[in-house]
Parts: sequence; structure tokens; C-alpha cells
Amino acid sequence: MTTDSDDGFVSSRQLLLLASICCGALMCKIVYDLTRFISPLLFSVYGKLDSKVRMEWNNRGFSTFHAVFTSVASIYFLVISDQFDENVHGDSVINSTTRLSESVMGISLGYFLADLAMIFWNFPTLGGIEYVFHHFLSMFAIILSVTSGQSQFYIFLVLLSEATTPFVNLRWYLDNSGQKGSKAYTLNGIALFLGWLVARILLFIFFFVHMYLHFHQVKQVFPLGFYSLLTIPPALAVMNLLWFWKITKGLIKTLSKAKTSGVKKQ
Repeated sequence: MTTDSDDGFVSSRQLLLLASICCGALMCKIVYDLTRFISPLLFSVYGKLDSKVRMEWNNRGFSTFHAVFTSVASIYFLVISDQFDENVHGDSVINSTTRLSESVMGISLGYFLADLAMIFWNFPTLGGIEYVFHHFLSMFAIILSVTSGQSQFYIFLVLLSEATTPFVNLRWYLDNSGQKGSKAYTLNGIALFLGWLVARILLFIFFFVHMYLHFHQVKQVFPLGFYSLLTIPPALAVMNLLWFWKITKGLIKTLSKAKTSGVKKQ
């Protein structure tokens, strides 16, 4: 039997989640428009790009903003706050949730929805089926976690991997600005390689080791959430490995060209 206070709490949580999703989508619209307004003032090459490339340029603006936002929020929840501190919560960490953490996940949902809408509307200009698959998996996992109030520690570990996105976008910006042979492009390639290694390879290894060592907590998760924890992160990890292989080959190619160019100048 539910009480009026319980119903009020549920409805307030639902309203907060809905408001957060709307804020996330609105954030994408605002940053998209700001990028479109500021870019011609800062980058002369912007006006020379065709409409589809400018659209992707603006899209990557709010993609970068979301990546920075979620990375900072994830570091706060995982490192600074005590929300997932076992010394404070013990074995109940798997069930730890707050209005703030739910709001952050709602904002991420708003971003994924907005980005997915643009991907579908302009398919395949903004990304192929792998991006659609990645976004759907991410949204599904976040929805299960935010509605159940469980597994948020693991959600924020995965969201922390978004820290590599600014380097991916910067590489695209430099490429489309005609600076593929620049020193900045090479340095960003090295940063992307190292960042991907840490945030999408080593971090996922930590994810799986932590889940194994805390499996007694993981088993407390409701059935669909439990099986999602066992399947979605490995699927994302495989995608990360495939992309890492492409990044590694690209870096080797870039460094080889830079070395060849340096020898010619001598």
C-alpha cells in the first residue's frame, strides 16, 4: 500500500527527470546556435564549408559541451562526493541515488535524444549505424538506472569515458580546417590515443574488475537491470576496442607522415 507522501515523491522524481531531459535537449539547441553564431567570427574557414559540414561542425559543438559536462559531473560523483563511498553506504552503494545524480543522467538522456534525432534526420551525414547503436545502448542503460535508482556508480563510470569526445571532435575540426598536417593535429592525435587508452580501455577493465569483486551487490539489481549490466558494458567495450584500433592506426600513419616531412625539410 502506497501513501500520499510516497506518491508525491514518485511524481516529483518523474517531474524532475522530465525537466532534466528537456534541459538536456534545450542545452543542445542553445550550444548549437551559439556555435553557429561564434564560429564565423573566430574561424574564417567556417564560411567556406558547405551546409552539411557546417551542420556537423555545430553538432560537434554541443557534443563537446555535453562531454565536458558529464566528465566533470562523473568525477564529482565518483571521486569528490560520498555518494558511492562504501565506508558511508556499505553494501547499499548499488542502490545509492540522489536528486542531483538523477538530474545529471536526465540531462544526458536529453543530449542523446537530441543527437539521435539529428543523426536520423540527416542520416548518414552525422554518423552511421554504429553511432545509433551506441546511443540506443547508452540511453537504455541510463533509463534503467535512473528509473530504478540502481547501478548509478557504473553508469557514471561509463559516462566518464565521454572525456575522449573533445579530442575526437578537435581532430575533426582540424581536419576540416585544412590543418591535418599541422603540429596541433599530431599532438591531438597523441592526446586522443592516450585519453582513449585510459578512459575507454583501462577504465572499462576497472569497471569489470569492480563488478566482479562486488558481484554480491550487483545481484541486488532488478532482473532486467542485472542482465543489462552483464551485456551492455561488454558491447560498448568491444566498440571501444574497435575504435581504439582505428585510432592507433591513424596515429601511426600521422606520426609516419610527420617523420617523413621532417626528413624532407632537413
